[in-house]
Amino acid sequence: MKTKILYVEDEPFLGRIVKESLESRDFEVNMLADGRDVVKHFEKINPDICVLDIMLPVKDGYTIARELRQLKANVPIIFVTAKVQTEDLLKGFESGGNDYIRKPFSMEELIARINNLLLLAQKPRATSQSENIVIGKYEFNPLRYELKIEEKIKKLSSREATLLAILAENRNATTNRKDILMKLWGDDSFFNSRNLDVYITKLRDYLKDDPTIEIITIKGVGYHFAV
Repeated sequence: MKTKILYVEDEPFLGRIVKESLESRDFEVNMLADGRDVVKHFEKINPDICVLDIMLPVKDGYTIARELRQLKANVPIIFVTAKVQTEDLLKGFESGGNDYIRKPFSMEELIARINNLLLLAQKPRATSQSENIVIGKYEFNPLRYELKIEEKIKKLSSREATLLAILAENRNATTNRKDILMKLWGDDSFFNSRNLDVYITKLRDYLKDDPTIEIITIKGVGYHFAV
């Protein structure tokens, strides 16, 4: 069965090239040119992954991602954008995005990011639903992408959950930054390194209700997860 992609892009020339290239690699691509009917098409085709431009007519990619997360919490979402400022990355992750790819991009990079996200999305399913990881005062369920403290539950993205699982596996030890980048993105480019900084900031915020937990940056090396 082919992997189904919901692709939203308002530049006709770029959209046609990407759609045809993905279809030549045996993906099934459903493409829309604006944000108007994305939710309706999402419910109809139930895609495996979404590739969304941010600047779209009618409804922008951030808004669409938030709406799609309400329908299917764990669907992987890649943003296609010319925006590269940290605040733009944060806004994208906060709205539910898992990854970014900058314009202009190569098809090889896009396909690698699609395949990597699909692989990450599958990994938690191999974990028992009853298997919770205790992190200080928190309980972390990597299958459900849930981080719980007392009665408060935070839903994580698949990449946030994978990063937290990597750190938890190496608690009270230092994890090499390059190793994390390779596991999350498959390469250690500068752009992915910036993305990792954003994810670390988000995890620190999620874990702030237990002051005994620290994600300590070891400059030039990686992160020490102290619990």
